[in-house]
Amino acid sequence: MADATPPPEPLLRPTVDEDGAPFWDYAARGELRVQACAACAALRWPPRPCCPHCRSFDTEWRRMSGRGRIWSYVFPHPPLLPAYAAQAPYNAVVVELAEAPRVRLAGNLVAAPDAPLDSVPPERLRIGVKVQVVFAEVDGMAVPRWMLERP
Repeated sequence: MADATPPPEPLLRPTVDEDGAPFWDYAARGELRVQACAACAALRWPPRPCCPHCRSFDTEWRRMSGRGRIWSYVFPHPPLLPAYAAQAPYNAVVVELAEAPRVRLAGNLVAAPDAPLDSVPPERLRIGVKVQVVFAEVDGMAVPRWMLERP
């Protein structure tokens, strides 16, 4: 008799829209870029067609260093989705970018780019801890994750 165990559910993939597509294109190249207004230079996140400061529709994508600090974090208990149960307890972090403190990106703190989401012990997470972006492939898509910055 064949094994009736269903295949594991995939992890969530980001939804790519027209405004955010360049972010994911740069991520596929290993670059962290943030949308900026080409008229007034204000950075904006999430990406959108019009600058909330000057109302310009002219945009550019600025390369960031990838450095930041943990602004907030949580350990979902129980895991909110079945696909994540095997990696619990895992973290979800919000990272404030070093050169753009108003830009905060969500992700996970991991020990290596392709490490499981539970690869960093919970006691290592603290508000303000410095981190560096890395990119991991999730179901054919490069997604930003974060590693502790080495001194």
